[in-house]
This record gives sequence, structure tokens and C-alpha cells, in this order.
Amino acid sequence: MDETTERPSVSFSYSNWMSNVKKSTREAYEAKPFSHWILLLFSGSAMLIAFPASSLLSRLYFSNGGKSKWIISWVAVAGWPITCLILLPTYIFQKIKPTPLNAKLLLSYVVLGFLSAADNLMYAYAYAYLPASTSSLLASSSLAFSALFGYLIVKNPLNASVINSIVIITGAMAIIALDSSSDRYSYISNSQYFAGFFWDIMGSALHGLIFALSELLFVKLLGRRSFHVALEQQVMVSLIAFAFTTLGMVVSNDFQGMSNEAKSFKGGESLYTQVLVWSAVTFQLGVLGATAVLFLASTVMAGVLNAVRVPITSIAAVILMHDPMSGFKILSLVLTFWGFSSYIYGSSSSNSSTQASSSS
Repeated sequence: MDETTERPSVSFSYSNWMSNVKKSTREAYEAKPFSHWILLLFSGSAMLIAFPASSLLSRLYFSNGGKSKWIISWVAVAGWPITCLILLPTYIFQKIKPTPLNAKLLLSYVVLGFLSAADNLMYAYAYAYLPASTSSLLASSSLAFSALFGYLIVKNPLNASVINSIVIITGAMAIIALDSSSDRYSYISNSQYFAGFFWDIMGSALHGLIFALSELLFVKLLGRRSFHVALEQQVMVSLIAFAFTTLGMVVSNDFQGMSNEAKSFKGGESLYTQVLVWSAVTFQLGVLGATAVLFLASTVMAGVLNAVRVPITSIAAVILMHDPMSGFKILSLVLTFWGFSSYIYGSSSSNSSTQASSSS
């Protein structure tokens, strides 16, 4: 008797893979109404346009003579009434009651609002001292921190692909640090450059923590995921962050200094006002788009769009603001995109495994 056993050969068929992709895409499309995909298209476009525009406007503020980190962090949350204007009609037309506000929920909003205010201030230091393309690449490390804090706090799965993405993105950040000589503006000192680098990474870490805590808030306290609840959280967190940054503006006397800063601003007072106003609008539209994508699709879809906006911001900064783009930065950009792809693949695999186990 022949003890050798024949193993079935495993081969990859591109045509079968394409057929499965087309089938799953068609099933996903038919499962939702056409209005769902239109809203998802607008939400995704808002992320891909508004967030890069907000980053470029923040950098434009500093490059044209703006000096206050408090002002640019205050502007980031000053557009909170925009989200409120979108939330109010849901109460009126859908006849939905606001989520009851208890002490624990209010404390959660206060903590998230304070952390968001601190996060915006850290990113303001990054915009002050780093090129927009560099700060965008460094900010992409928030994905790695989101995965790490999601595992520690929310108990999200952390598979090999996600760990691989964390290692790759960390390597991409190290490449930028080693290439600081060709990336630094001539009027920025070494200490300022590395301060911007440090605060960008710290802001990304805090952003990942905020994301994990927000997910925990939905799971533990709110107990349900719906669009109006997500909007309520965004309004409350932005409002409290606005209150904290307003207090910072008062203490630092930056409200009084805005008029003098506008007069010395390169391009005049009109451009100064436009930069601040559009910074507030674009940032809030980006947040709204991200909130809608998370609700309409998934965190994986939001991760895909977040990956796409990194090269958009970097390329736009090179074209519009003449940011330096060395070979090391291009390599870092490629590694960052590779890290995002690995994270998306890992998240998709975890979601598929979870769905398969729950259905069996």
C-alpha cells in the first residue's frame, strides 16, 4: 500500500478572483439603495478634498506670517456649528429625540473634547515647523496608533497584517527623520524642525487614542451605532474642544493679537480672514465626511480613503506650495501607502473571519 498521499494543488486563478470581486461588488451595490451610494460618494469626496485643503491652509497661515498655534487649533473646531446645522434637521424631519445626557456621557464628552483640543494644538506645532507634505506623512502614523489602542482598549483583533502595517509605517517615519536636512525650510532651525516632528507624532498617537475611546463610547455607553448619534458626539466633542481652545486663546491674548497679525499677514487682511474661515469650514466638512463614511460603510473604507488622501496632500503641497520632495520622502510615501494597504487587508480579513464565525 502506498503511504504517500496526494495533496490537492492550490493555484491562483486571476479570472476566478475577478469574477468573485465583480460578484461581491454587484451584491453590495444591489443591497443598498442608489441614494446610499450617492451619499457615500459625496462623503468620500469631502474627505479627499476637505482634509488636504485644511492641511494646506494651515501651512499657508504660518508661511504667510501667522505665528499663533492657538489660533490655528481654535480654527480647527470653530466650525462646529456646521455639524449642528446638519444634526438639527434629523430631529425635526425624522422625529428623533436627542440622546439623553447623563453624567457619565457628559464626562466622556469632556474628556474627548479636552483631548481633541490638545491634539489640534500638537498638530498646529507640526504645521508651523514642517512642510505640509511632511506633516501629512507623519500624521498617517495615527493609523498605527489607532490599531494599537483599538487592540488595548476596545479589544479589536490585531493580526499579522496589521502588525506588519505598524512596522512599515514606523519605518517610513524613521526615513523622514533621517532626511531632515533636505526637508527643512531654511528659516526653520533644527530644534524647531524636530519639535514639529515630535509634536506631529504625539498628535498622531493622541488621535489614535481618541479614535479608540470614541469607538468605546459607542460600544459601552451609547450601545448603538446610528448617524444622528455620531453627529451628536461630533457636535459635543467639537463644542467642548472649542471651549478649551477659546480659553487658551484668552489666556495667551491671541484674540487681541489677531488684528495686528492680520495687518502684517502676507496677502493682506482679506486673505488672512479667508484662510482662517476656510480652514474652519474645510476641517469640519472633512470630519463630517469621515463620520458619514464610518456610518455608511466601515472603518476599513475610512482607512482606504485616509490612505488615498496622504499622497493627495503631499502632491498638492509640492505643486501649490513648492514643498521639497526628495527621494527619501518619495520612498516614505510608498512605504506609507504599503502600510495602509497591509492594514486594510488585515482589517478586511478580520472582518471576514468574524462574519464567518458568527454565521456558522
